[in-house]
Amino acid sequence: MGLEKALAKQGYLLSSVDFLTNWARTESLWPMPMGLACCAIEMMAFAGPKYDAARFGSEVFRFSPRQADLMIVAGWCTFKMSHAIKRIWDQMPDPKWCIAMGACASSGGMHRVYGVVQGVDTFLPVDIYIPGCPPRPETVIHALQTLQEKIRKEHSVLQD
Repeated sequence: MGLEKALAKQGYLLSSVDFLTNWARTESLWPMPMGLACCAIEMMAFAGPKYDAARFGSEVFRFSPRQADLMIVAGWCTFKMSHAIKRIWDQMPDPKWCIAMGACASSGGMHRVYGVVQGVDTFLPVDIYIPGCPPRPETVIHALQTLQEKIRKEHSVLQD
């Protein structure tokens, strides 16, 4: 402990690779919006100036999968559309995270028909589920904060 204090007085900063990497990842999540239905309107409101997603580093919606690391699936998803979403997910670089926004994306919602996927977790690894029909932008902010907390606790380097 004495060495750390001595180095801190000289202007050195000691940290771990995990801490620095996860700090950078949490403060710069770039969403890939998959606005499929009515939840997309609330997702757009979340990105607007009233809710100020910039304070979380997520104001930049990326429409190129190679520039995004967070997919927000907002609304009900048909089986036809699930193949395109999966292809876009596969094109996103690792590490990547997914938020299922709304009751329809989480569980199919009120659409109990053969053409609608009963939850996007059947073909995507979902990290955070947002309840509601449609969920308010405040719940999207809460989901983003929950995801940031999850990322902070991850190991960023390979463990032997």
